[in-house]
Parts: sequence; structure tokens; C-alpha cells
Amino acid sequence: MTDTPYLAVDLTRLESNLTAMARRCADLGVALRPHAKTHKCIEIARRQIDCGATGLTVATIGEAEVFAAAAEQTGCRDLFIAYPLWVTAHTGARLREIARAVSMRVGVDSIAGAHRLAAEVARPDTHLEVLVEIDSGHHRTGVAAEQAGQVAAAAADAGLDVVGVFTFPGHGYGPGSARAEAAAAEVVALRDAAQSLRDNGIDPRVISGGSTPTVEFAEAGALTEIRPGVYPFNDAQQVELGSATVDEVALTAVTTVVHRSRSRVIVDAGSKILGADRPGWATGFGHVLDSPRARITALSEHHATIDYPEDDDPEGPARIPDPGDRIEVIPNHVCTAVNLVDDLIVKGQGEQSLSWRVAARGRNS
Repeated sequence: MTDTPYLAVDLTRLESNLTAMARRCADLGVALRPHAKTHKCIEIARRQIDCGATGLTVATIGEAEVFAAAAEQTGCRDLFIAYPLWVTAHTGARLREIARAVSMRVGVDSIAGAHRLAAEVARPDTHLEVLVEIDSGHHRTGVAAEQAGQVAAAAADAGLDVVGVFTFPGHGYGPGSARAEAAAAEVVALRDAAQSLRDNGIDPRVISGGSTPTVEFAEAGALTEIRPGVYPFNDAQQVELGSATVDEVALTAVTTVVHRSRSRVIVDAGSKILGADRPGWATGFGHVLDSPRARITALSEHHATIDYPEDDDPEGPARIPDPGDRIEVIPNHVCTAVNLVDDLIVKGQGEQSLSWRVAARGRNS
């Protein structure tokens, strides 16, 4: 028996989620380029490619190096670093090495950034495709849609192969109508950005966006590809946002109750297994899988405080676990939780479980 705490993957739910997203993309007529920063795992990347993904998205050069080295195992030879890099001599050399092994796309969102990229990677033996990042409302990175053509033209003049535009509708991570509004804003921004490229003589062959919360509202014909990340596992945020159900959650933290005081229990999974993310609209630091009315009210590094309801539930009183009992907790943000462990324990292989290495763990640069 594996010692707690650990992260467990329900293989049946995982494969169902992969299939459902692939079907959604096929129905929309868009390419699926999932973001591997969520799972960082070779075995899941291979399953995504087997389900029809055209390539992978990654967050860092380090993640790109891991998945480029694993191209034979995953079948993926097409990577996109979906972030505006500021390229130095050293990072440029790393990018050139990756581009010799697989097809590479990178993002830019400024003329200065495009010039740095060109200076370090524009070589006869190196080919990178470039996408201009657009701010569609998240206000993190990206240029205004109407400025996309200027950045694209500067990048092309510097010798880069500009193939389109991309955005991240991160403001879709919000309650109520936020998901639908972010998806609608994404379409407008990408449409205007694509036209800005055309106005500057550049064909936007790639129009890339999407996220797990917004894919439900994606419009056929508006994008050429989407890049959801969380969907293989889902998490407590997705459940609260309404973009997934508890039955679609494929990753949990298995933890042991170490203390009980009436209806309050302490478990051995804290912020160093669950992650510490808690958006202001969330009801706690995660969810208890089999007790939706329980609330994770506090985290320390190695412990979590869970308050169970004391009042009567119409479906019967909640069972409060005792010391020694194991329970499963759904992390709020699965991407940060996965980056905290070396391995994922996989359930669904009969009596014997197996583990998958988190191959890109800690590859943050």
C-alpha cells in the first residue's frame, strides 16, 4: 500500500476526458493542441496524441526540452511554447537545439521581443514558427488586437516565420457568466488580430486560443486550434465553475486522517501536496471527493483542516472519518498540485497500481 499523501489518477476517467475533448474539437472542426503543463507526463502526452492531438503546448523551454526528448515515446513532434519569451544567448541556443529535433512554435508580443528572438535563433539550420500573442481580456501578456500586425511585420522583417496569432482567455476562470464572456471576447480579439496581420501582408494560418473553462463556449470557425490544459484531470476549480462534474475528476490526493475533534478532522495533505491556490470565489482549499458539504478551511504545509457539517443532511448525516481513515481530496488547481510530486499513482489497472513519472516537474525555465 502506498504511503499517504500521494496523487492518484483514475485511468478510466482520464481516458474518458481525453476522448470527450477530442470529440469536442472534431465537432468544432479545430485542431487540439493540449497544454502539457498540467500533467507534465510522458504517458498522458502519448494518450493525447493517440486521441488526435496535433501537437502539445508547453509553458517553458524546460518543458519543451523534456517533451522533445520524449518525441519517440509520445509520437509528438510539434511543440508550442505559448508565452512571449525574452530570448538570451543561452535560451536561444536551447531553442535552436529543440528546433533541430521537433517542429517548434514560440510566442512574441512586442517588437523588441521579436528582435531578440530573431537575433538568437534566426539561423540557416533553425526554423521556428512564430505566433503573436493577443490580450483578449486577461490583461497579463499580449498586445492589443489592432497592434498585432505591427508586431508581426517587425518579426517577419527580422527574418522570423510568422504564422498567426494566439491568446489565453484566462479571465474565464470566474463564476457566473465569466466563461461565456471570456470566450466571446476571445473570438472578437482573435478576429481583429488576424485582420491586422492581413492588413500587414501576413497570412494568419494559425488562430489559437481556448482553455478548459471556455471550450464549452467555443465557436466553430472562429479558431483553428484550442489549447486546454486541465481537462485530462479536472479539479475543484472546474467543478465550481461548472466546466466539469465531480464524476469527471480524474486526479485526487489520497490522504490519511491524523486527528479528529468532533466534526473537524486534520489530514496529512497540506499545501505541499494540494497546492495553495484558492481564488476568492472558491468555497475552500479543495473538495472532499465523497462529501461535497465538507469544507477544507485551512492549509499548513503538511496538514489540512476539514470541517464536516454537523446539521442533518436530507440524504442522511455525513460520515465523519476517524484517525487512520483514508479519504480523497480534489485539489483546487491541479497544475500546481502535479508539480509538487515526483510520480502519479495510477488506478484502473486491476489489482496492481502503477506510477507515472512527472517528467517535466520543476522545469520552470
